[in-house]
Amino acid sequence: MASITKEVWVNVRPEDVWAVVRDVGAAHVRLFPGILTDCYLDGDARVVTFANGMVARELIVDVDDLQRRFVYASVGGRTTHHNASLQVFADGENSSRVVWITDLLPNEIAPSIRDLVERGSSIMKQTLESAMKSQG
Repeated sequence: MASITKEVWVNVRPEDVWAVVRDVGAAHVRLFPGILTDCYLDGDARVVTFANGMVARELIVDVDDLQRRFVYASVGGRTTHHNASLQVFADGENSSRVVWITDLLPNEIAPSIRDLVERGSSIMKQTLESAMKSQG
């Protein structure tokens, strides 16, 4: 099983980062604009549309406010298994570390998913920091 782990340091308070991450139905606007073009809630899942037109259904496994951890599982599509989590940790008083872990099968798809995680992480950092600068 391929496992992708990406850590991102963000110059934003962890409670503010978590408020955005936990807003799972607005990921296309608040976390990943440009990579995601649409996102909406559908029962216990969210449906995301990527800029390349690919649509994924992601079951919402957990939104844990105490641990600041969001877990989802992508169903259908090219993977036979796809489980991921985003967790927000304090890294000082006014900064955060976001850990994004993705486990997937088949292994052959890992390079394209890794590319999405890399690009998504960059956009997430930029989007969060820009949003906080404009607010304050």
